[in-house]
Amino acid sequence: MGKRQHSDPSVVEDSQHTMLADLLGSKEAAAESILYSYKHGFSGFAATLTDSQAEMIADYPGVVDVIPNSLMKPETTHSWDYLGLSYSHGAPNLLSESDMGDGTIIGVIDSGIWPESKSFNDEGLGPIPSHWKGTCKFGTNFSSTNCNRKLIGVQWFTKGLLAALRGPYNATEHSDYLSPRDFVGHGTHCSSIAVGSLVRNVSYKGSLRVLFEGWRPELD
Repeated sequence: MGKRQHSDPSVVEDSQHTMLADLLGSKEAAAESILYSYKHGFSGFAATLTDSQAEMIADYPGVVDVIPNSLMKPETTHSWDYLGLSYSHGAPNLLSESDMGDGTIIGVIDSGIWPESKSFNDEGLGPIPSHWKGTCKFGTNFSSTNCNRKLIGVQWFTKGLLAALRGPYNATEHSDYLSPRDFVGHGTHCSSIAVGSLVRNVSYKGSLRVLFEGWRPELD
């Protein structure tokens, strides 16, 4: 639905429920159908709809696009190369030009995170920024103590997946965790490139690399 329509998130959410109620017949049906409401960075929602309902709501005034849910798979383990983030001492690149992202909060939507990784050690870091309003949502093999001044918040979302599966999710069968913990390693890999400390001699399935995860002054 494009940019945020109102500064009050509750007003944005109510307008979304009203639109969906118009389609489904009642606000009760809308509340049952809606999975997530997006009301801060932009306006939109995720809901369980039939194909015909999705086609109908696409024609509503103010609706920019209707995007069907899809399952994604990781495609690469060499993200740092095509992003131009390969570390070379003293050589100017995006990392040095951005002061290694000092003071920046980055959110990553991926397969999860492995908090014990040295990449997410908060040694030497200052306090969590006062404007941070997020949370550390625990789950299987992940507690609130796994968050720190480097990994300042996590959340995990399953409503869309459960709606697509039309039933419960067997984490053991699918080799996953019902929590922010990363089973396949892709989320940890991408997060370490984006926001962490430099960790030397890291091997990913036998490929020796330097993973990036933030600013470590002693490596300057």
